[in-house]
Amino acid sequence: MLPAPEPLPVNEPKSMHSDPVHWSMAITDTSTNLVVGAPIPVGASPAGVAITPDGAFAYVTNFGANTVSVIDTATNLVVGPPIMVGAAPFGVAVTPDGTRAYVTNVGGGTVSVIDTATNLVVGAPIPVGSLPEGVAITPNGSRAYVTNFNDGTVPVSVIDTGTDTVIDIVPVGAAPFGVAVTPNGTRAYVANFGDGTVSVIDTATNTVVETVPVGSGPFGVAITPDGTRAYVTNNGDDTVSVIGIDQCTGSLCLDFGSGTGSGSGWGSFFS
Repeated sequence: MLPAPEPLPVNEPKSMHSDPVHWSMAITDTSTNLVVGAPIPVGASPAGVAITPDGAFAYVTNFGANTVSVIDTATNLVVGPPIMVGAAPFGVAVTPDGTRAYVTNVGGGTVSVIDTATNLVVGAPIPVGSLPEGVAITPNGSRAYVTNFNDGTVPVSVIDTGTDTVIDIVPVGAAPFGVAVTPNGTRAYVANFGDGTVSVIDTATNTVVETVPVGSGPFGVAITPDGTRAYVTNNGDDTVSVIGIDQCTGSLCLDFGSGTGSGSGWGSFFS
């Protein structure tokens, strides 16, 4: 059994999640797991949310409005006008230095890049694959991994954030959705909704080094701050699989604190 992961130090014990039905954001106090304050009105059908590294702002994709809202976390108020991006924005990730936000545009097959100092889109949209959903950025900020849900030819696009161009394509499983990168930056975990697996990508070579069976319809994936475990939500059977990343040498092993199935290995999502 793995040792318990070390808690991540935080200044404000809060989390944010979107409510696409009521076009708002809710804030949860993680010390009590109670919602604090009134929901924050944003744009139509909010989908993704990412917090800047300093915790000062939250970037929210409004799937139904083709915009991104920016929330000041000190006041929990939207600041500035909505940022126009591509069609049907969904996923969002902020670079580790906090200077850029990368947004997947499901309806346009592109990624928009926002300068967080000005909250303006910089450059032309970056063409990726069909129905881009998830996006995760490496800890050094040099690469963004984008899952393309409906593209058998371009399942995962790798963007060089220095040039904002796609530099590689990684074949994974069917209908990739969630993606997350390990804290040390050596692996990207992709949840393949269509075939019940997680692909593990070696970020040095951009090749899949392991394909791990999990539950039905894996959707979201997240990795603990110490990099020892990955949690995957299985949308099709109402379960969560837990991966003990460091349990095996040269492989990944499932840890059944709560989970599904048996086998070796497996990945991570929503950055």
